[in-house]
Amino acid sequence: MDFESIGIQTNFSIVDWVIIVVYLLVIVGIGVYIRRYITNATDFIVAGRSLKTFLAVATMIGTELGLITVMYNAQKGFTGGFAAFHIAVMAVVATLMVAFTGYIVVPLRRMRVMTIPEFYEKRFGRGVRILGGIILAFSGILNMGMFLKAGSLFLSGITGLTSENELKLIMTVLLGMVLLYTTLGGMVSIVVLDYIQFVVLSFSLMIACILSINYLGWNNIIDTVRELKGEAGFNPFHGEGFGWSYVVWMFFLGIVSCAVWQTSVIRACAAEDVRTVKKIYLWSAIGFMMRALIPFFFGICALVFVCQNADLRAVFLPEGVAADPQVTLSAMPIFFSQVLPVGFIGLISAGMLAAFMSTHDSYLLCWSSVLTQDVVTPWFKDGLPSKTRLLLTRIFIVCIGIFILIWGLWYNLGQDLWDYMAISGAIYFTGAISVLTFGLYWKPASKVGAYLSLICGFVALVGLKPVQNLLGMEDISSANVGLAVIALSAVVMVVGSLVFPDRHPVNNFKEQ
Repeated sequence: MDFESIGIQTNFSIVDWVIIVVYLLVIVGIGVYIRRYITNATDFIVAGRSLKTFLAVATMIGTELGLITVMYNAQKGFTGGFAAFHIAVMAVVATLMVAFTGYIVVPLRRMRVMTIPEFYEKRFGRGVRILGGIILAFSGILNMGMFLKAGSLFLSGITGLTSENELKLIMTVLLGMVLLYTTLGGMVSIVVLDYIQFVVLSFSLMIACILSINYLGWNNIIDTVRELKGEAGFNPFHGEGFGWSYVVWMFFLGIVSCAVWQTSVIRACAAEDVRTVKKIYLWSAIGFMMRALIPFFFGICALVFVCQNADLRAVFLPEGVAADPQVTLSAMPIFFSQVLPVGFIGLISAGMLAAFMSTHDSYLLCWSSVLTQDVVTPWFKDGLPSKTRLLLTRIFIVCIGIFILIWGLWYNLGQDLWDYMAISGAIYFTGAISVLTFGLYWKPASKVGAYLSLICGFVALVGLKPVQNLLGMEDISSANVGLAVIALSAVVMVVGSLVFPDRHPVNNFKEQ
């Protein structure tokens, strides 16, 4: 977006660039230094299964409070108003449910698995593990494909950079830094850096909230949302807003994000014991709520700010048509560029970019370890030596990094980033939630049922806007697609298991 063409000047200065560069260099230096504590693949992937409660909570929230999270939640606040807060409420309800019941995560920790597909093998056999690993990695890598684009839009909005080549260079350098310390330090590096970034970003975001309210005025914020969106800006069940199906879909996503999504489950698997697992989820519930509420509020503030500038309003709220989702993603960083003072804008940008790296490192490690542990290793009868698995994981990290760099520059979003994230993840979790639930809690669950349920997840592709355009199904909401695929995967799991029961059940399925 060309700042000069809309008549605004960013507060971002050379002082802020210095803060960013120094902060990121320190972060990467710590990550590389931690390499000395990595001795085997278990240390690299699950930190030796030694995470205690507070550190595990900080690293879980630190990973999930990434720049991508702030960007897509801010966009939801911009497009949905205060009604978007229901997403945070659903996340709290779902996480507390997991905390008190131990749903899925406690049995997985007792079995001492490092990845979810490893459970598939224990319960259903090696073939299900390999298929599950392929689908999990495919969905996860596709899911993080927009991370770089969101990061580039944040930089563009907050710094005023308009050169596409400059942005591509900066994002490539950032990705290179992530690849460096992730390939060297693994989970130990990620845990330590997530903790640092969690502390820095938490305080920065709270201060930014106070500055935003002081700049816009609380009553002005409320009145503007009411004027623009009416009841739909406050009531998530309103027919002109999110609607009932979207709220239900958000509840399922709340469960998935903490109990089924591999980057969260890997923290549970890295906890020192089952008691710690439950405490992690109990305390993380607050974090999962705040990581959504605060960015939602920033998006709402950006909406109010845009309404006060005629040129910005014409770009972000055009009459009679919906704004391009890639445009509305820029609203929050442009708002920050105008209201945050010199120095602090550099600090919060450094925190955001460090969070950007934090999310990348966890996701890169997660999907590369799935490919190593669940797709490649099971083909070898005696497994692979720890050093070989460590090398493979590092190679996959680099390959995935190259893919997301290309995908982020090529893919046309076409929908809110949050909805893209939900649907791309649904390729995996709509089948996985049935396989995990029935596999853990229903004895007749069979291998055929598991295969069918996992394959059903690919139907979720219909929720992606380019696929809908290709099929002429633009009017179907992503929420309805997701809910339908969850129901379908559960049905085929039950029917497949009853019609094709296992003749020789896998006998190594047990909690340890």
